[in-house]
Amino acid sequence: MIDSHVLLCTAYFPPVQYLSKFLIYETTWIETFENFTKQTYRNRAVISAANGAESLIMPVEKGRGRKQLIKDIRISYDTNWQHIHWQAIVSAYQSSPFFEVLQDDFRPFFEKQYSFLLDFNTEILQTVLGILELQPITKQTADFEEVPAECINMREAIHPKPKKALPDPLFEPQKYTQVFEDKFGFTPNLSCLDLLFNCGSESYEVLLKSINATGLAKSENRE
Repeated sequence: MIDSHVLLCTAYFPPVQYLSKFLIYETTWIETFENFTKQTYRNRAVISAANGAESLIMPVEKGRGRKQLIKDIRISYDTNWQHIHWQAIVSAYQSSPFFEVLQDDFRPFFEKQYSFLLDFNTEILQTVLGILELQPITKQTADFEEVPAECINMREAIHPKPKKALPDPLFEPQKYTQVFEDKFGFTPNLSCLDLLFNCGSESYEVLLKSINATGLAKSENRE
């Protein structure tokens, strides 16, 4: 673990790369005062479905202005997206080794209506970290600029669109068995749902092996 801090955006069932940061850094900060950005993991999760990678996009309410703080973003229920997302997850993972074991941990997120995106994502993250038996130091920012000086800013680095994602020398996807691997091959850096349903108690080891040891050693030497 690096004696430093990392700053992440909030995320909807975040990908493997995102979760790996909780094993690397002493403290993880979640940004709450940035402006909401579309087409990111803030309200999007990517799973492996029968037709390939599928994005589950949580709709949010449009504010009066173009810029809205992430802490003020409200979830929209104009469509029954919760039912749609859960049915997509069931269809994709019902045959996975740990779906029956973990489905009750996740189903409630698609039955209860949350008002704010940040609250929803925060509870999801706490649930995922609990399943992984991780107890990292996690904090929310109190101001857009109020983060430690030594904090690594990765708010925009982890992105669902490869062209917009930034290089991450500390992350090297570790292969694990996926439901549709015979059809599509291994698909890296999917939602934590994919990791947990496929690997269960072995998920922590996959995360650990996804950390690039060479890159980590170089980062530690710079401390």
